[in-house]
Amino acid sequence: MPQEPKQFYRVQQTKFQVGLKEIKTRLNTSSTLRLLLIALLAAMVYFLWENTQQLLVVSLVIIVLFVFLVVRHNGLKYQKDILKALVLQNDVELRVLQRNFHDLPDGNSYKDPAHPFSQDIDLFGKGSFYQYMNRTSLKSGADTLARLLLSNDIKTIGEKQAAINELSEMPEWRQKFGAVASLVKTEVSAESVVQWLKGYKSFLPKKVRLLSVLFSSISILSWVFYFLDLLSGYVVFMVFLLGLGITGRYLKNVGRLAAHTTQAQSTFRQYAKLISLLETQDFTSVLLRNQRGATIGDSMKGSKILKQFSKLLDALDQRNNIVIGIVANGFLLRDLFVCKAIEQWIETYRDSVPRWFDAIAFFDAYNSLGNYAFNHPDHTYPKITTSENTLICKSARHPLLNPKNAVANDFTIGTSEFFVITGANMAGKSTFLRTIGLQLLMANVGLPICADTASYTPIKLITSMRTTDSLTDDESYFFSELKRLKLIIETIEKEPHFIILDEILKGTNSTDKATGSKKFIEKLVGLNTSGLIATHDLSLCEVANSLNAVKNYYFDAQIVNNELFFDYTFKEGVCQNMNASFLLHKMGIVD
Repeated sequence: MPQEPKQFYRVQQTKFQVGLKEIKTRLNTSSTLRLLLIALLAAMVYFLWENTQQLLVVSLVIIVLFVFLVVRHNGLKYQKDILKALVLQNDVELRVLQRNFHDLPDGNSYKDPAHPFSQDIDLFGKGSFYQYMNRTSLKSGADTLARLLLSNDIKTIGEKQAAINELSEMPEWRQKFGAVASLVKTEVSAESVVQWLKGYKSFLPKKVRLLSVLFSSISILSWVFYFLDLLSGYVVFMVFLLGLGITGRYLKNVGRLAAHTTQAQSTFRQYAKLISLLETQDFTSVLLRNQRGATIGDSMKGSKILKQFSKLLDALDQRNNIVIGIVANGFLLRDLFVCKAIEQWIETYRDSVPRWFDAIAFFDAYNSLGNYAFNHPDHTYPKITTSENTLICKSARHPLLNPKNAVANDFTIGTSEFFVITGANMAGKSTFLRTIGLQLLMANVGLPICADTASYTPIKLITSMRTTDSLTDDESYFFSELKRLKLIIETIEKEPHFIILDEILKGTNSTDKATGSKKFIEKLVGLNTSGLIATHDLSLCEVANSLNAVKNYYFDAQIVNNELFFDYTFKEGVCQNMNASFLLHKMGIVD
């Protein structure tokens, strides 16, 4: 039996809050133990000052314990951060289930007026579908999710549905992935890191690591001979100066490399954890298995390779420590050794990194889709057909409307049918158009749609509902609309699309509008396309008399006891009741 979302989130929230409280207690204990060790070390120095050997042994033991506690403390801090992220996730889900989501990222930057449909169906922006369903933690994941929604891709829908359904049944794993991803704090984007790796050019000779090993051996021997009184201290100092000279020759390039790697360091460290989550999880759906497979190397797992690189970057970052930066470079050529290891890693794996990063972005995006499916057990995955019907929905509703208030409508349209929808102001025409548009978008993405049952023949979507004028391009509203309609014709001449239009040719007079609209519908029908057009112009319904492919539907408005009443029900026929005059009088605008 599927889990009830609200109950699941409440249980998860309580569990993680308890865990967070326990971790905080352990962190306090860890801090206290470290302070006690410092106090103990100070006491041992005081009491054993005259016994050098005992002091060194005791100090070494205390220092080892202190380092162990520091590492353990950092691990506990990471667990605390993960638990805080998990608590926040479940809090967000509980709020969204109450329709409180308008503070979440709205994807406004993805708006594109020239896109085939995104501007018309409230896909991005305040109160949008994206804002409602997006749970990505990474910028690359958010970009990938936006691309999926905008793609108009009708290929492999069955595979998409299987992947989303599988992830919907893995809420604990999804939350863990999201929590780890939320801790990725990067100074540069993953895309910038990939571009840097792609364009990186080595500056160190191939045999510099061998030189580092040989020079280190010479340095160690010089110290040994110095302690055996076989070599002057001046010679050791000369070796040191020579080491600094060799390192200094490449100082500028090393500094430049360190600047780039410092910015990318967190990305690789956190992405290694995310890839590790993918590697330890088995998937059954083809799409998820293929994406997971992208993280598995031929000889070593991607997570281990990224951890290896992260450690190299950490090592290079330690050059800012005066002991390592001067002493280790003077005697061991440490910077050159580490930098060459980094360069060899880049040379070996630079082509693999984009694949790993893309897989992470994919799962970050698909987790949002799986999360949406989990949150809506009342939705249904549309059955994919090749029948004469484009879309059949039983009890279709708009997913952003409160289920308590949303009016469900049945809807069936053939692959070559065109519906003219009339109705009074505020009767529900535009909402219905956006409902059908969003249903098709969701179906093409692979999501379950807001209906009791559904089947459809996959088809791309194109709309014209919110055309605007362009001051930048010096275009009138009417010309902008004509360009949009021209685009629609050119698009469907190349490939079938489902068309949704709302009150076209608004920028001209009523007579010209009626004539032009009829001709445009006739043109669309001649191209064997299917779609919807909402209009207040009842004369447009006459097209159905001459074209069998055109059918009339309407939304009604009735005046009951001097009050306007809407039933928001999709009905066959032509609307006879309009409400503009009534509303003008009701609001006291006219007598």
